[in-house]
Amino acid sequence: MRALNRPIAAWAGQRVWLVGASSGIGAALAVELLQAGARVALSARRADLLQAVAAGHAQAIVAPFDILDHDAWSARYHDICAQAGGVDLIVFCAAAYHPERSWDVSAAGAAHTLAVNLGSVYTGLATVLPDMLARGSGGVAIVASVAGYVGLPNASVYGPSKAALINLAELLYTDLRPRGLNVYLINPGFVQTPLTAQNAFPMPALQTPQAAAKAICRGLTAGEFEIHFPKRFTRLVKLLRWLPYRWRFAVITHFLVPQ
Repeated sequence: MRALNRPIAAWAGQRVWLVGASSGIGAALAVELLQAGARVALSARRADLLQAVAAGHAQAIVAPFDILDHDAWSARYHDICAQAGGVDLIVFCAAAYHPERSWDVSAAGAAHTLAVNLGSVYTGLATVLPDMLARGSGGVAIVASVAGYVGLPNASVYGPSKAALINLAELLYTDLRPRGLNVYLINPGFVQTPLTAQNAFPMPALQTPQAAAKAICRGLTAGEFEIHFPKRFTRLVKLLRWLPYRWRFAVITHFLVPQ
């Protein structure tokens, strides 16, 4: 079957803006793309961490800013365009996560998680899409999570934010692909990151950030719409999503809810 996006024949010459590149999946993906020959702008709040990821690579642009500062998006985008000549692909990888049951959620904590995980993506889209649409080319990659497939315990705010990103990526595809843009939805399983280090429960099929980055690059290169991994785990969660609610709730309650 034909790929839903245009495959990327080579990364050399591709200009990628990676938002959330200071640690975890974002940092590993930045290294992978730089090694593949892409020109990569690395963004997050901490410049020192970005400098460590870039490691002096000639194709790296260190572009720190706070993604919750709406005005900073436009300024940083224009800085990157001035250095790289434009952005061919933006990858939204920044995330906030705190494991908590529904009764532990605070209004301030929920607002922060939603602002980072979801609100910042809308700000970024408003920043880059006008130029991409004007030239009829470019790409948007959104890192969601298998936590967005179904309502899972301990993901009381994170899960719904990722479910919203899945929905957003789907509607972006129908809006943007006919206008020449690629749209990618990235749904990782458990990956060893500072975020998952907070978890006090078993994480099946736990992967390294480097393995995750390689899976993402393979999916982007092949032109896949949904890039999910590791499939031995993500397919089980997909199956859980399709179960009738009575069966789904029984499985979640029996196997996933802390006793």
